[in-house]
Amino acid sequence: MGPHNSLMADAHTSLPHAGLSPSNGSSRRRARLAYLVSHPIQYQAPLLRRIAQEQDIDLTVFFGSDFSVRGYKDEGFGVGVKWDVPLLDGYKHVFLPRLRDGNRVGFAMPLNRGILGALRNPALAGGQPAFDALWVHGYATVNALHGILAGNLLGIPVLLRAESWLRDRSRSNLKLRAKELFFSTLASLVDAVLPIGTLNSEYWTHYFGASVPQFLMPYAVDNNYFAARAAAARDDHAELRTQLGLDPARPVILFASKLQPRKHCDHLISAYAHLSPAPGVEPHPYLLIVGDGEERAALQTQAAETGFSSIRFLGFRNQSELPAFFSLASVFVLPSRHEPWGLIVNEVMNAATPCVVSDDVGCAPDLIENGRNGYIYPVGDVKGLANALRHVLKSSLTGQSMGVNALERIQSWSFEEDIRGLRAALESVVPGFVG
Repeated sequence: MGPHNSLMADAHTSLPHAGLSPSNGSSRRRARLAYLVSHPIQYQAPLLRRIAQEQDIDLTVFFGSDFSVRGYKDEGFGVGVKWDVPLLDGYKHVFLPRLRDGNRVGFAMPLNRGILGALRNPALAGGQPAFDALWVHGYATVNALHGILAGNLLGIPVLLRAESWLRDRSRSNLKLRAKELFFSTLASLVDAVLPIGTLNSEYWTHYFGASVPQFLMPYAVDNNYFAARAAAARDDHAELRTQLGLDPARPVILFASKLQPRKHCDHLISAYAHLSPAPGVEPHPYLLIVGDGEERAALQTQAAETGFSSIRFLGFRNQSELPAFFSLASVFVLPSRHEPWGLIVNEVMNAATPCVVSDDVGCAPDLIENGRNGYIYPVGDVKGLANALRHVLKSSLTGQSMGVNALERIQSWSFEEDIRGLRAALESVVPGFVG
């Protein structure tokens, strides 16, 4: 473990001091919460800012790497990425001393020292743990396991959040048995889990049973940000349509994700071809493909073979640019296989746009209701996808009504629900804390 002065040499802020009351002078117990995560994540940054606003939750975030802040080449997008949203503002954070980085996340990447010392920090806590609870993101990395073990060694309750679900890729019986043994041990080291949705909750129930309590902390995005930007972009629809050469009388089907095999944009292009009213006749809607990645060349070839000029590849767009496309779209499609959640669906719903997703997209049971705000179709069923698109696009009123329902649904799947779940979890593990 690294010495305290080595840790603080790489820190961007001071660690929290022990305290029993919030800054407003109330006698309510404060919870000193540590959060251990691999790197600053664009989806999580606004949630961390929101948690930091809670008067009686003293949050400090420990990062293993800063590669997402520095800029890096995303293997999925296949391009250099530097996020244009603030990743570090509004909450206390520390970058742990690095032994290994690599600009990516893997089992031993990033690899850090000083985790135990950061949680104990005797210089600030009189030799006692500096935190009342430790929240760990994921369990399948050396850093995460190090943090979980350190929390147990120090007597700090551990809260675990991850994206896992039961629809795992195929594994041998030996590997499945090893996984069950691993979870039987992990259950004894975790005080509570924070499921992100229905399928994730089923996962924890399967492996932990009733021995580890669950507190729903739904996978959410900054709804206010995406709704506001989508609303503002509507005034510029005419300009964007002109830039893209789009006829305003024709609807728009949107795909926006990494162009990787498992995202199955190829299924969408095939389904789009099924929308042709007759051989050689272009479908009425446009198909806009936003994103980049290893499959781009193959997808462009597939699109060219249709003979349709109405399929447009628009390349990678940063997060702040996407709401304009979300609000322009008549329907959004995520045809992925093995998509543990699909946060872009949350983002799109904030633009009052209906969504069609495969049944292998993890958010489907929680966010999409067939015929009300979109459709769920069997993954790989191209004709089923085409039929779902026909239903959404059969009239502008149908799509608009489903879009209103989408916006209504996502408003109750927000950071405020996250705060309630986190507070309930802290109340269960921090004596005297009132959730």
